[in-house]
Amino acid sequence: DREVYVKITVQKGSLADVKTQAIILVFCEEEKTLSGPAADIDQKSGGLISDIIKRGDFEAKPSQVIAAYAMGFKPAEKIALVGLGKRSELNLEKIRRAFAKVIQELRGWRVQKAAVSLDLSLLTGKKEKIVSAAVEGAVLGLYRYIPYKTVGREELQDLQELTLVSGQKDYALVRDEVQKAKIIADAVCFARDLVSAPANEMTPSILAARAKDVAKRKNVSCIVLEKGKMKALGMNALLGVAAGSNQPPKLIVLEYRGGKKGAPIALVGKGLTFDSGGISIKPAEKMDEMKTDMAGGAAVLAVIRAAADLKLPVNLVGVVPATENLPGGNALKPGDVLRSHSGRTIEVLNTDAEGRLILADALSYVGRYKPAAIIDIATLTGACIVALGEEVAGMLGTDDPMKKDLREAADVTGELIWELPLWEHYHELIKSDIADYKNSAGRLGGAITGAAFLSKFVGDYPWVHLDIAGPAWTTKDRGYIPRGASGVPVRLLVEFLRQSSKRMQRGH
Repeated sequence: DREVYVKITVQKGSLADVKTQAIILVFCEEEKTLSGPAADIDQKSGGLISDIIKRGDFEAKPSQVIAAYAMGFKPAEKIALVGLGKRSELNLEKIRRAFAKVIQELRGWRVQKAAVSLDLSLLTGKKEKIVSAAVEGAVLGLYRYIPYKTVGREELQDLQELTLVSGQKDYALVRDEVQKAKIIADAVCFARDLVSAPANEMTPSILAARAKDVAKRKNVSCIVLEKGKMKALGMNALLGVAAGSNQPPKLIVLEYRGGKKGAPIALVGKGLTFDSGGISIKPAEKMDEMKTDMAGGAAVLAVIRAAADLKLPVNLVGVVPATENLPGGNALKPGDVLRSHSGRTIEVLNTDAEGRLILADALSYVGRYKPAAIIDIATLTGACIVALGEEVAGMLGTDDPMKKDLREAADVTGELIWELPLWEHYHELIKSDIADYKNSAGRLGGAITGAAFLSKFVGDYPWVHLDIAGPAWTTKDRGYIPRGASGVPVRLLVEFLRQSSKRMQRGH
């Protein structure tokens, strides 16, 4: 497992009494009167906080941070003020971003220990969510991928410990929620590590080994299907994509049995550890980013890891078809026809529409588990980025209740999704003249026709497709998502599973 950058501890008592390097005080905009820990620390520091606010240097705008030396206030060396914006406009996302910002600033000031007291009345009826948003913001905001940095390594210091100070009344709630939020944030960091790894260090075999590491947890098992077994099962769509690479493909199957009985929810994640486009080769510019084409597969591994660590009372099966897509003497060619695991035939018009080929075999394979529902996660189309931008995943599928539940989970987690239609006339566009289907329907409606293709291999199971091509990788820092791999949609899916398990326990 990754090195955990920040330890989160919970302590009873008063923030003003905690011995630490830096104290974090949280403010909403336009609130003139100091209260709670801020009033306490202001009094003990000889009016330092009210002085900063009176001077107009700090207005508590969203994610605004200002720091001061704690003159005359002994337990801490520095005091950091962070803004949440107007209380009337406050949401969990603003809390996440504010905590990421203040923790990043403290790291920049070489602070190694900090403490904060959370006002759990900031959002009515959401005490637990306030705690988890703060923890997620702090842990995810500190993330950076540095295993290959050797020059100036000693300069890369991290904040090591964040203490949440709580009164007696809410102590148990805060402690329990910190533990859960840390599990989820660590799972996101695990997914980010998998996606960030260069393709020579994250081959299908290495991804399969990481899945076996996840299976060391209680109630988790892993099997990996090799090339010979795939051939025997008729997985010629997956094997066709793999044919140009010297790296052997793997079909990774993880099972988590947390529920007493009942059909599992199936998660199917695209696992292209590198995608050159094959014979239909991509432009050289930004091809390096194609190491990220296994972000869906990474999310599946991370969600099962989090579900096991949280001991969620659900059953899951995760399937990740893993391969590279490279040109070579054996590579798939435009015009080739493949007979898939389902028996249906596919005409390959574009070898760079390979994700849907490997998912076709994985989606039909997962039917053997008789799943209650199937969710597939894939960096499937550039067209989805054109449609929705870089921060939003596309959602398509056949099951309206599941789509509604995913939308609610998106509202809670800030991992945004937007539904695109899957009407009948889109299905006409993927029909082939010489086979059952073709793997490319051209530029128009590309995110939708990609999903229409996948729908042909799902069977009659309730199904939702998440196209995460946009949000899986970010080219600029976005609050608690530093530039690079985002780990989307791990938190979304964990929240969806948490709510699903609560509904199942209630008998809905």
